[in-house]
Amino acid sequence: MSRFPRGFVGDSSMEEPETPLRRPSICFRPINPSDLERLEQIHRDLFPIRYESEFFQNVVNGGDIVSWAAVDRSRPDGHSEELIGFVTAKFVLAKESEISDLIRYDSSKGEETLVYILTLGVVETYRKLGVAKSLIKEVIKYASSIPVCRGVYLHVITHNNPAIRLYKRMSFRCVRRLHGFYLINGQHFDSYLFVYFVNGSRSPCSPLDLVVLVLNYVRSGIKVVASKLTMKQEEKGLKGVKCKDNMRCLLPTQTKRNLASSGYDYV
Repeated sequence: MSRFPRGFVGDSSMEEPETPLRRPSICFRPINPSDLERLEQIHRDLFPIRYESEFFQNVVNGGDIVSWAAVDRSRPDGHSEELIGFVTAKFVLAKESEISDLIRYDSSKGEETLVYILTLGVVETYRKLGVAKSLIKEVIKYASSIPVCRGVYLHVITHNNPAIRLYKRMSFRCVRRLHGFYLINGQHFDSYLFVYFVNGSRSPCSPLDLVVLVLNYVRSGIKVVASKLTMKQEEKGLKGVKCKDNMRCLLPTQTKRNLASSGYDYV
């Protein structure tokens, strides 16, 4: 199997500067050999990671990489088929992937797979138009059409906040933080690993889910203890209160509110 570099979504590919003045007509198609030069140029412009020619040849020739190109059919002067965005991905066996422990396997479906997004980018003048989101949707739709596919996953550098917000809005789950995953200009950077499950696949509780669960439980317990302490202090203050003429005494409003809220706060 060919060896490919680690997937990367560059910061610049997800930023949102000004949009084109005219209304574009964005369409999607497979990447083909005529896109080679443009594909290489956009990768150089967007990503700090350098990709070898073997990678680009596999993309444009439809080797073991699947790809989608975004083009603007409204562009004049013969540029209507020129790339303005792209996404590249490859299949990996679920049991051999780095998230194999998060997959619930169905033995009746045979050899299960995942789709790993390698690169995703949009040129500057076409950002803030939903092109990146539409490209990801194409990948998800493709993965969902394959019965043995269990999900789509990717890595994103931890400081790429626009991309992280996009994946969360699209219901990707952040399942891991990988320390020193990227090596860029001699410096290591951490990565988040995001997964979108398809075809009814669900993961067991991830490490991040467990941490959140424990924190919520501790926080709820602290609230309950604090509420009970407040109640006891207020009850002590009421012991010296006497009611005249057998009239019913009412608890102060604050005490009643505390009584009503004495329970676990689930998030």
